[in-house]
Amino acid sequence: TGLEIANASLLDEATAAAEAMTLCQRSTKGSKNRFLVSTLCHPQTIEVLKTRAEPLGISIEMFDEGQPIESWQDVFGLIVQYPATNGSVNQYEALIDEAHENHALVIMATDLLALMLLRSPGELGADVAIGNAQRFGVPFGLGGPHAAFMATKDEFKRTMPGRLVGQSIDRHGKPAYRLSLQTREQHIRREKATSNIC
Repeated sequence: TGLEIANASLLDEATAAAEAMTLCQRSTKGSKNRFLVSTLCHPQTIEVLKTRAEPLGISIEMFDEGQPIESWQDVFGLIVQYPATNGSVNQYEALIDEAHENHALVIMATDLLALMLLRSPGELGADVAIGNAQRFGVPFGLGGPHAAFMATKDEFKRTMPGRLVGQSIDRHGKPAYRLSLQTREQHIRREKATSNIC
């Protein structure tokens, strides 16, 4: 994805999109409450975003990628699908630059296999990339959906949801893995949680 840090403990792509939306709101540190969603996102992603946004007081606003954004006031972030739900591959550099000029973060919902040929979200300037892992042959988990991933810039690592696993060395000098950063509900007040994941 061209971004510095990633995790993979998210339920599915639509849930990852909702988690990325709240990451963007936390990271912009303000009272902005508008989130822009491209009409070319997958329909299931749009529905989950709307459901998650309502109790959080986030206003979801759909936008047509062929039209200019009318107002950036109170916009903390936006999401685009790359490639789009209709299969098109759109150019997002200008939109990403415009969002950043207006202090909004950009999420790209993407396809890992397509990224073998396309420019990466990080290269395009996106702040967060999400998607599902099925494209690399990951099977269904216990009858549930395909696992999702989220990648972001290093500066947002402390507001990432889910587990981050880092490699360390055990007392015998062998490689060992451990949970890093520990930003989990067990360790912090519920209202300050970075995720709905238990």
